[in-house]
Order: sequence, then structure tokens, then C-alpha cells
Amino acid sequence: MRNRLSISYRAETDAPTVLNLTNHTYWNLAGEGSGDVLDHLLTIRAGSFLPVDDTLIPAGPPAPVGGTPFDFREPTPIGARIDTPDAQLSIAHGYDHNWVLDEAGSLTFAARAHHLGSGRILTVQTTEPGLQFYSGNFLSDALIGTSGHPYRRGAGFALEAQGFPDSPNRQDFPSTVLRPGQTYRQETVYELTVL
Repeated sequence: MRNRLSISYRAETDAPTVLNLTNHTYWNLAGEGSGDVLDHLLTIRAGSFLPVDDTLIPAGPPAPVGGTPFDFREPTPIGARIDTPDAQLSIAHGYDHNWVLDEAGSLTFAARAHHLGSGRILTVQTTEPGLQFYSGNFLSDALIGTSGHPYRRGAGFALEAQGFPDSPNRQDFPSTVLRPGQTYRQETVYELTVL
């Protein structure tokens, strides 16, 4: 079975406009209210990520993921390294960082999440240069889901295709400024498959 959610953005402007649109859907492939997503296998097609400061704003140039808890180039459980002593994980209380995708511009594979117990697979394709992976670090017992269960830390994850955060203030990042005469276009496809 395949199900697909395609999101297409298009914008024009009559004045220079900073524009960085994304979708902040939470996913738990085991099902709503089933607990955390730390056992989901995650793959992100990116050799680098953007380290952040204590306000979660990118703090420097892209850093290689190799040898760090941020290396998801091969399928890895979300929780495998989330509690590793690491300054970046401490700042965000887990993952809340932008990965620099290996390819951008045309619709291409960016990430895949797989829950072995249910057989559900989420595949993400995008035209964007970045993918923000958020591991639900700030969810709390105060958030009650439709099943009546609380959404605790890690109860869902987000994979947000986007331009790089703080791009307007960073000359070394791809521009997110839309100018008159230009047309902004972005496409992101979330595809669900069950094995």
C-alpha cells in the first residue's frame, strides 16, 4: 500500500521578501499514542549539518556528520545516540538541527524513517537544500493526544524540508530572499509505504 502527501508551494512578490516555507507535521509510525519514536530507523541523505547556538540558531558553517551522533547516512534508530554526551545534543535536548542535503534543486530523496514493528516506512523527497530533523524534545505530559495519552518527549518526530535557518543573516547560506520578477517554487513529498 502506498499513500502520498505532496506539498507544492508557489509565491511571487512585488518587493524583496524573505521566504522559507515548510511543514511541521509530527510522525509516529507505530501509531498515535503508542509511545516514543526512539526505535524508528532514520536515514538522512546528508554529509553535514548546521551546529546551533543556545537559542537553536545556526552558529557556524556546516559540520561533517561523520563520527558524530548526527550521522544518519545509514539507517540508525533515532534513540541510538540521542543521549550521547555531545554539546549540540545538550543544547537542543536531542535533535533539532538542519541537515545540509547532499542534493537540492530537483525533487530528490532526502530521508526515510522505518518502524520495524509495524512495517511502516515514511520517505521524504524535496527540492529544498535543508532538512530540519526534530525529535520531539520539548513535548510534555501536558499535551494530550486524541487517544487520551500524553505526548511525552520523543512521542513524534518532524522532518521539515526548508532553506537553511537564519539565511537572511548568513551570506554563506543559500539565499531565501524572493525578489520581484522571481517565482518561488518548492515541492516536498511524504510517501507512506507498508511492507
